[in-house]
Amino acid sequence: QAQLVESGGGLVQAGGSLRLSCAASGRNFGSYTMGWFRQAPGKEREFVAAITWSGGSTLYADSVKGRFTISRDNAKNTVYLQMNSLKPEDTAVYYCAADRGLSTRSNAYDYWGQGTQVTVSS
Repeated sequence: QAQLVESGGGLVQAGGSLRLSCAASGRNFGSYTMGWFRQAPGKEREFVAAITWSGGSTLYADSVKGRFTISRDNAKNTVYLQMNSLKPEDTAVYYCAADRGLSTRSNAYDYWGQGTQVTVSS
């Protein structure tokens, strides 16, 4: 059974950094685009970043450009989200997802993890 498991979330002060990981198992996600989304309380889930299977193309939400970096290690079936210069408005549950194409729309993604909480204090 295909499974995505996020880790690395936690509590950090504004200006700090966190690195999220998403470990994939149960199938080969090497040909999938991997994405990160987030959902804050009372808000809709929003796109954060995505990376194609080769790592050759990446997409970022305007709100995280220059601060977040997505990467992947296909040999380890793992995708990462390095988050720097964190702001309180980055507080949310962060989800990893897999898509056969390259999209910023959450309904395009076929597989989802359970999420990891990121809290940024001011």
